[in-house]
Amino acid sequence: MPVPDPPVTGVPSDPNELAAPAPARPSRLDPAIAAQLRRTADGLVAAVVRAHDSGEVLMVAWMDDEALHRTLTTGRATYWSRSRREYWVKGATSGHHQYVRSVALDCDGDALLVSVDQVGAACHTGHRTCFFTELPVTGTEAHS
Repeated sequence: MPVPDPPVTGVPSDPNELAAPAPARPSRLDPAIAAQLRRTADGLVAAVVRAHDSGEVLMVAWMDDEALHRTLTTGRATYWSRSRREYWVKGATSGHHQYVRSVALDCDGDALLVSVDQVGAACHTGHRTCFFTELPVTGTEAHS
């Protein structure tokens, strides 16, 4: 018997509920954009990053309001590091830069799609994409 997924925390279950409170870190993000975000309890939104030219998914990272503001206003992908608790601009130390071509907010306001021109590897392991480990799919149910 399948085990249900644990509930997602920090995201309102009712789509009519207000967005999660803004993060404690100060931000210069346009209030009209900030009002559309549904953040985790930590004030973060998932950022799915893809190659602008091919659509290939490169990585997933996290943004708070200020990281999104910096990304939108500088054209350089800027994220919030949950482990280091600081902002990081992709490529600042590795040289593997991400130049932002577009940013889209999903229909629920809880994820961003960041299209970039990727210079070098996107993954900290040196791979072009972070999604290089294929897992076996053993289900045989056909879709129609």
